[in-house]
Amino acid sequence: MFRTALRNVLAHKARLLMTVLAVMLGVAFVSGTLVFTDTLGNAFRNQSAKSYDNVAVAVTTRADQRDAKTPGITAATLKKIQGLDGVDSATGRVSGFAGVADPDGKLIGNGWSNTGGNYSPGSNGKDSAYTLVDGKGPDAADRIALDQETAKKGEYHVGDRVRVATNGPVKEYTLAGVFTTEDGAVNAGGSLVLFDTPVAQQLYLRSGEFRDVNIAAAAGASAEKLLAGVEPLLPKDAEAKTGKALADEQAKQIESGLSSLNTMLLAFAAIALFVGVFLITNTFTMLVAQRTKELALMRAVGASRRQVKRSVLLEAAVVGAIASVIGFVLGLGLATGLRSVMSQFGGKIPAGPLIVSPTAVAAAFGVGVLITVLAAWLPARRAAKIPPVAAMNSVHATATVKSLVLRNSIGGVLTLLGAAGIVAGAAAGSDGRTLIGIGAFFALVGVIVLIPLLSRPVIALVRPLLKRLFGVSGKLAAQNAVRNPRRTGATASALAIGLTLVTGISVLGVTLGQAIDRMTTDNIKADYLVSMASGNSLDESALKALEKADGVSAVSPRQDAWMKFGNQEIGANGVAPGDVAKLFAIKTVSGSVDSLGDGKIAVSEDTAKSHHWKTGDTVPVVYDDGKKANLKVGAVYEDNEFLSRILIPKNLLDPHVTHADILEVWLKMDGGESAANEKALVKALGDNPAISIMDRQDIRDTFGGFINTALNIMYGLLAMALIIAVLGVVNTLAMSVFERQQEIGMLRAIGLDRRRVKRMIRLEAVVISLFGAVIGVGLGTFLGWAIGQTLKSDIPGYALVIPWDRIGLFLVLAALVGVLASLWPARSAAKLNMLTAIKTE
Repeated sequence: MFRTALRNVLAHKARLLMTVLAVMLGVAFVSGTLVFTDTLGNAFRNQSAKSYDNVAVAVTTRADQRDAKTPGITAATLKKIQGLDGVDSATGRVSGFAGVADPDGKLIGNGWSNTGGNYSPGSNGKDSAYTLVDGKGPDAADRIALDQETAKKGEYHVGDRVRVATNGPVKEYTLAGVFTTEDGAVNAGGSLVLFDTPVAQQLYLRSGEFRDVNIAAAAGASAEKLLAGVEPLLPKDAEAKTGKALADEQAKQIESGLSSLNTMLLAFAAIALFVGVFLITNTFTMLVAQRTKELALMRAVGASRRQVKRSVLLEAAVVGAIASVIGFVLGLGLATGLRSVMSQFGGKIPAGPLIVSPTAVAAAFGVGVLITVLAAWLPARRAAKIPPVAAMNSVHATATVKSLVLRNSIGGVLTLLGAAGIVAGAAAGSDGRTLIGIGAFFALVGVIVLIPLLSRPVIALVRPLLKRLFGVSGKLAAQNAVRNPRRTGATASALAIGLTLVTGISVLGVTLGQAIDRMTTDNIKADYLVSMASGNSLDESALKALEKADGVSAVSPRQDAWMKFGNQEIGANGVAPGDVAKLFAIKTVSGSVDSLGDGKIAVSEDTAKSHHWKTGDTVPVVYDDGKKANLKVGAVYEDNEFLSRILIPKNLLDPHVTHADILEVWLKMDGGESAANEKALVKALGDNPAISIMDRQDIRDTFGGFINTALNIMYGLLAMALIIAVLGVVNTLAMSVFERQQEIGMLRAIGLDRRRVKRMIRLEAVVISLFGAVIGVGLGTFLGWAIGQTLKSDIPGYALVIPWDRIGLFLVLAALVGVLASLWPARSAAKLNMLTAIKTE
């Protein structure tokens, strides 16, 4: 039986190629994902461990320039640490944001990973954390060093003047040196600027203080003993850990961060393999149909049902193993490619070997072989159940009425259960997502079971149209599409699954995108939003500069603060009275926002209700510095997504804060948005590369752009499932042509020419593809609506949007899939010799 199985594999290479392709793509995705995440994790773990190679103990504090109450490590404390037994060296560190401008004045890097720090040379004149490749470390207030990648991007060389932005105005420094580093921020696509230590302390903390200290042990010294000696010297809130403990912590964080990526990619691989099951089942059904007489003869000469079944499953295992080998090799290429793509997008991945773990190998081969064998089990079972005499008299056996009734009953029950779960989940709001997921699974399985039953009435609706437009070819195509409902259903199911996911994601994405866009349009009147690219606070000097900029008609900061009302802390925004109403669409429930100019506060409607406040009430407040005051409520306004729950005049807030926490500045300008106005703002800010200036469209893109990005990623990942679905259509048509050789020969003999034979096969493919697409689009829209209902309460202005343009495109693409998939089967059918075909049994 083993030799028979191998012979059959070699005898049907073309048919099995499609199964190999389907399994191969799924296995490539599984193995590629596992190898990629293992490689990535190993590289970052090694990098993390390397960064702590010379660190026996690391001290970290919560010291902040804006908080004088939380001290850092003073120079005196650092000297005591350096004097401990077993300490080889102790290096103080300070760090913060620093952005470097390229020759065009644009920021190098992505903002959040642009950092600055201090260069701290030891007795040998070098800082062990950085390796200089050109020049020397910064040794004066006007000198800096840059990491090699940033210097390359900015085309900077030692001796050049470099414009650097921190949280204050832009300054120019002389480039003293270029270095290499394993710093994580640089590897994430950012930049690193090193200053002389006194300069870095003034920029990021306070003179004479450090935020962190890295301690290197002398030869033979124990890190644990050093830790015990260091801890008593540290100020309150400071924390000390061994370098090994920190490296282990980072390794766990890296593993946790990669697990979500791993899960997402494996989920798409599972979808592709699930779709592939239908293709594999169809392939083996076709192979069994072709060998019905052969299998019957084997039964007649003594082969048992178990042996026949085993031979088909063994054949499937061989095919699965071959596909797994090819897929695994492709997976290695995919992992390498993903690594390159990440580098292209600015994410520098540390160097390291490709990690091929036993888990990845076992998963790839286990999945490939197991999926193929499971998919072939039903055809093998059917082949084994056919009696020898019946098999010799029939090309293929049809399903009994009893089996179809049972199948349709099960499908109907599953579909109703799934639909009920989805509707119940939608009605439950944000707590119903799990219920929707369970319901979606049952609904999808139920529809797949019911698709053969649905195929007849649905395709019957388009039969008159096909006949009217394409004549005999159209009529025959519609009849052929429902000749074998099970096979048609299996093929359509593959497309339906892919388009259910694509449509559901599209409905949800477009609906959320438009809701966010409406939220932006309805709540904002401002022309521009100014903020730090790093996400840090703007310096007060930036606000003053914008207030004096040419063409500015209204300007207000959104200064964050916390105030205590009774026992509850509530977030507030310090704003400019008078101008804030010109920049935001503030809809008042009572009172007037103009009352801010009289020293009153404005409160959001929900906050007013929860505290039982109303316009005119006087409320006691404790500011962040502990000072108390009584403030009068001058207005109650509808919640605005861009404003906090309480608005307070900035001039009332400023005396109680050491550093104004200005996250954003909003502006309205004479003439609205224009290149000239934007240029005026850039000039007013000193051409600062670290400050982002966004117009209304940029604001929309910032809040809604990630949805389009996510949609494009999803479409790309789901494309693999649709490719497998295309192979399924090819398979079904090839099987259909094989079963109808005699019929096609007769049609040719009575006058149906080759052109109309090709058209018949193409139309059959289009009908099957569109049938699957319609089912998928309908189910996907239903799921998109249900999931949207669970998000409705969290997104103001949410309203379901059906993206008819995209749905139309999906249907067109489904039809195109049918046309492309029919090329080879249609050509084969047209080339059949009519006399040979007529004689075929």
